[in-house]
Amino acid sequence: GSAPACVLGIDLGTTSVKAALLEGTERGQVVAGSCSRETQAYTSSLEAGPQGMEQNVRRIIKALNECLAALPQQQLQRVTHIGISGQMHGIVFWKKDKGCKWTEGGTGPTFEPEEVSHLITWQDGRCSPTFLSSLPLPQSHISLATGFGCATAFWYLKKSPDFLKSYDAAGTIHDYVVAMLCDLKKPLMSVQNAASWGYFNCTNKSWNTDILEKSGFPVHLLPEVGDPGSIAGTTVCAWHGIPKGAKVGVALGDFQCSVYSCLTEKTDAVLNISTSAQLTISMPLGFQPPETPDTSSAVTYFPYFSGDYLAVAASLNGGNVLAAFVDMVAQWTEELGLHVQESAIYTKIISAALAQNDSKLSVHPTVFGERHSPEQLASVTNIAVSDLSLGHITRALCRGVVENLCSMLPVPRLQESGIRRVLGSGSALARNQVLRQEVERVFPFPVVYGKDVDAAVGAAMVMVHRK
Repeated sequence: GSAPACVLGIDLGTTSVKAALLEGTERGQVVAGSCSRETQAYTSSLEAGPQGMEQNVRRIIKALNECLAALPQQQLQRVTHIGISGQMHGIVFWKKDKGCKWTEGGTGPTFEPEEVSHLITWQDGRCSPTFLSSLPLPQSHISLATGFGCATAFWYLKKSPDFLKSYDAAGTIHDYVVAMLCDLKKPLMSVQNAASWGYFNCTNKSWNTDILEKSGFPVHLLPEVGDPGSIAGTTVCAWHGIPKGAKVGVALGDFQCSVYSCLTEKTDAVLNISTSAQLTISMPLGFQPPETPDTSSAVTYFPYFSGDYLAVAASLNGGNVLAAFVDMVAQWTEELGLHVQESAIYTKIISAALAQNDSKLSVHPTVFGERHSPEQLASVTNIAVSDLSLGHITRALCRGVVENLCSMLPVPRLQESGIRRVLGSGSALARNQVLRQEVERVFPFPVVYGKDVDAAVGAAMVMVHRK
């Protein structure tokens, strides 16, 4: 018989792009190939200065092209559906008729960004609490925070209005990729991404256009919104050997896709630690979030699939905390006149921590603040001379990341919800054995781990189940 069709899943993450190919077999779907490429896309923000957090879209697309070029060509030629997920909350602006240009690459046609802004990421800090309090109150169950697409657009409207005049479309980075692949005249985003931008009502699936228009917000930039799992369009060109006419799903939240790749039982909690960190449980069928958010609550209700919701402790402090620590150690060694590669530091601190079974140090790792408490920064207490080695500090730091998440969605609440098992996913958990040990120490449930490419696999699985 003819070779089985393939489904491609792509995840445009904060630090890397990942791709996974799913192939149908008699045993069900199997991952026939996967690839990951670091984007190294961070760039300085001219308008927002040190508070800004931006990424170069060209570098992200370059990493995406490298990822796809590394996958097996025979399978790419059999791709019928493409599922795409990516970092939520962020925003990128582009010119509709000049968003990209298609060129001939080594593995067939590919697109390159043209008139496209930087991606202003979910980590962006330009919208201070004072600035946010000056904005109109959203009609949404999710509190507005810095890094949310609509908050960033408001910032440009008030601080740099000429910037917005250069563009007539906007979306998340993964909405941009879908729009380019399908040549969409108006961007389309999923309910998941729309909710992550703010000013979106999940109950009636619509933007707060009345509220926004009254404040002079550029509502023409808001994408149309579709259900997660629906088809956005078809590829307008063959792309890295993928046939023209392949169906492309509306772009999804990376977090929801990570959960989708592993969550099968209502009695499972999912713990995801990549750049940021999330702990989540499923809400009962028919659950509807409250009309207004509880601003002091650390738990947010994220739209999932088929009208369901997840209760999520979404922490801004995950693998990025360890990256900041490694960066600090690298700076210190440099100041001492030595040079050590950051990758070597990472390997050494993990092995040093594995040699230390315990640490009396207590690290509260919220160096990036939290959305429900932006002013709360990190602290280290219980410092004893005996616990100042790199191993002790790294061990305490890893524990702090896990305990911080647990303080947001505590174990008693998990037990009340009938949770019996924790599913671990995300790149930081996949690569860091100390973090895994601390997860097992903190949670009184069995823990099962997924792979580094969970979100890409989840995005592909959504397309398989919606075919």
